[in-house]
Amino acid sequence: MLRIFLVGCFVVACAASAFGQKSALYDSINRRDDAAWQAALKIWEWAEPGYQETRSSALLADMLEGAGFRVTRGVADIPTAFIAEFGQGKPVIGLLGEYDALPGLSQKPTPQRDPREETTWGHACGHHLFGVASASAAIALAEQIKAGKLQGTVRFYGCPAEEGGGAKVFMVRAGLFDDCDAALHWHPASRNSAGDRSSLARIAVKFRFFGVAAHAAGAPEQGRSALDAVELTNHAAQLLREHTPEYTRIHHVVTDGGSAPNIVPEFAEAYYYIRHPQSQVLRPLYRRLELCAQAGALATETKLEIDYQGGIREILPNNALAQAALKNLQTLNDLRYAPEEIEFATRIKDSLAQPQPLEDIERVHDQSGTTGTGSTDVGDVSWVTPTTGFTTACWVPGTPGHSWQATACGATPQARRGMNLAARVLAATAWDIYQNPALLKAAQDEHRRRVGQEKYESLLQPGQKVPLDYRKPPKREQAPPMTE
Repeated sequence: MLRIFLVGCFVVACAASAFGQKSALYDSINRRDDAAWQAALKIWEWAEPGYQETRSSALLADMLEGAGFRVTRGVADIPTAFIAEFGQGKPVIGLLGEYDALPGLSQKPTPQRDPREETTWGHACGHHLFGVASASAAIALAEQIKAGKLQGTVRFYGCPAEEGGGAKVFMVRAGLFDDCDAALHWHPASRNSAGDRSSLARIAVKFRFFGVAAHAAGAPEQGRSALDAVELTNHAAQLLREHTPEYTRIHHVVTDGGSAPNIVPEFAEAYYYIRHPQSQVLRPLYRRLELCAQAGALATETKLEIDYQGGIREILPNNALAQAALKNLQTLNDLRYAPEEIEFATRIKDSLAQPQPLEDIERVHDQSGTTGTGSTDVGDVSWVTPTTGFTTACWVPGTPGHSWQATACGATPQARRGMNLAARVLAATAWDIYQNPALLKAAQDEHRRRVGQEKYESLLQPGQKVPLDYRKPPKREQAPPMTE
């Protein structure tokens, strides 16, 4: 009994000692909390689309440059991508930051649906918090490198267009992660979680159809409907679902279906995502989806143009790093609702399809061994360097991402506290890697085992360019003349 007591005291003492060693990191993050929150609110207000985050990217780059980082802008042929470094030598620890918004999810910080009038875009995935928290953690680590407490390099990756644009894939292709020893990321969510979780691989594509306009009543036989081609493609894709492997996901929107009912549409476009937990399975599935579009074009005598937007790999988990992040999240989680916030949170909760207890923000969920149903271009990073991430509760429990409720929650005190917690967990986990060479070695050994004989290959096509205009309206110019 005495031995158990002494062991318990030793563990508590070690935890307290570790917390004390990292206290300078937390002090730095808390000291900058007001400035960090103001930066996050600016990015929330700007709500810039993927690859168009000019102000958001500049704000974060300027913040890091002002803290003494060496900043390189416009990396990987992407105007809003950048890297910022502090320190020198090994290990090089990367912190990922995102800052793009989503279409159609504009929202004021109110507990009822109330879109902002000045924009249709909204931060319904919390990327305004993501980039700022990662930058705050990077600055705190840089201060400790400067003070001689840590040895190595901290590198912030400014990553635009995560929502469908896949910027990190192009950054990986450009070699920006080749010398990175480990990478850390996080994401706003409705709960706190960590663990060696994977994700779905995803391919994005736009099918554009060019037909012949005509009077829909006066001369319908002279028209060739691009919208009909889209509808046939969509129907074929629905039938395809029955004959796909388990866990396949196919979803789409029609981004352009014509201008008026009495005009046979000469242009139409459908935007598709197709997903699966394994990239090897996804590749042939995508080819079958292409056949659906080709069938639509053939049946309607329209011309098909395929705009392959690129693909992202599934996350390659890393348990060594995941357990370090999980431990720090469990130690540091101090999220609570203040009494004056309960009414707002309750009204948001009442609007949800699957509400959860508000007290859930006080818990930390271990998601080890699971596969998420979303996708992220962090996956490609994880195939070239050991990577782990976590979530913090920035939204009311039960709030789904990509919803107006998530946008509304993103400008509340809960989001601010969740962002601060994320910055501390990132900094603490990076500290563990810097200070414990055995942890980094274990992570790198595990990474090599998981990759095995499979050589990393992206889901990009050879020579594919960055889709810088993927968030812009579809072009309606007439296609080249159709041939027999």
